[in-house]
Amino acid sequence: MENRLVKTDQILESPQDVVLQEDIELLMKDGAVPFGLFKNKTVFVTGATGLLGSQVVRALLCSNRILGTNCKILALVRSKQKAEKVFGRLLERGDLQLVCGDIAHPVVYDGQADYVIHGASATSSRYFVTNPVETIMTAVNGTVNMLEFAKEKQVEGFLYLSSLEVYGTPAADAGRIDESYSGYIDPLQVRSSYSEGKRMVECLCASYASEYQVPVKIARLSQTFGPGVTYEDGRVFAEFARCALEKKNIVLHTKGQTVRSYCYTKDAVAAMLLILAKGESGAAYNVTNMDTKISIADMAQLVCDTFPQAGIHVTFDMPDDVASFGYNPEMVIALDSSKLQALGWKPTVDLREMFIRLASSMGNNK
Repeated sequence: MENRLVKTDQILESPQDVVLQEDIELLMKDGAVPFGLFKNKTVFVTGATGLLGSQVVRALLCSNRILGTNCKILALVRSKQKAEKVFGRLLERGDLQLVCGDIAHPVVYDGQADYVIHGASATSSRYFVTNPVETIMTAVNGTVNMLEFAKEKQVEGFLYLSSLEVYGTPAADAGRIDESYSGYIDPLQVRSSYSEGKRMVECLCASYASEYQVPVKIARLSQTFGPGVTYEDGRVFAEFARCALEKKNIVLHTKGQTVRSYCYTKDAVAAMLLILAKGESGAAYNVTNMDTKISIADMAQLVCDTFPQAGIHVTFDMPDDVASFGYNPEMVIALDSSKLQALGWKPTVDLREMFIRLASSMGNNK
């Protein structure tokens, strides 16, 4: 690969969010991610303006500044204006380049790419219900385009960001779910557009790995949050933190009996890069903190207890048309991350601290 001098100067990766900046720099010290693997390499990232996409970009940029990895990051974005808002002065550095395009179409980029991190996806539960066809087609067609791009570039590694939703509705006695579990998804429910789309794409990834030797690895992410979540985010964890900041009671529209495990953003970014670096081609890895297993109702109460100064409580308001909200059926789904931990990963932040850091970040960036 050609030599190049990356002009990182001293532009920090997240100067507007000190909590996020602290997390990014901690990744350099944790030792979990082999950043040396990306030395003098080019990493192509889709979904680069999203929560995890933007943070993996910032982590790689930080490795350039602190560790001297001289990695070039290519961020595929649909909206240049949005990307400029997300990355700001980082675009003045020589190590980040925007590639304007849409995964719905073949990627046009003449240069080399050594690694691909594919995170572009529909993310809103309500969107899955109102636009199920688009949800499926974005997942399948977009990933075909990225896999073809990876095949053409003969990349050294490809990471697909999947979801715990590939497990559907687990059996009541399933216990902790490892990567071999299949679960149940009703294909005739439009809310399944997201889950079934993720499943089909995982099969595509395994197929490209087998037939074309594209080194695809899959990260099955649990719900993930922390610094960097926008104040307006509509997901449940953001709503709970926003209620604490605004001193408003938490209103649940279901009984809140669904039980999940969660993951902190910094830990998820470490997992993603570790899977890309050390994961087995064609394999999937659960990404979760197994100690965070909790119901929605109990999590709401945890937030009330964590921020006593807010003086808020949990209340319930059950709408007649709850299905229109796009919520999953109530279930217990706790992932087993033992396979990921065998690669050398471990979670570092518990659920209470996740909310403290999330609220601090959101409160400073309204």
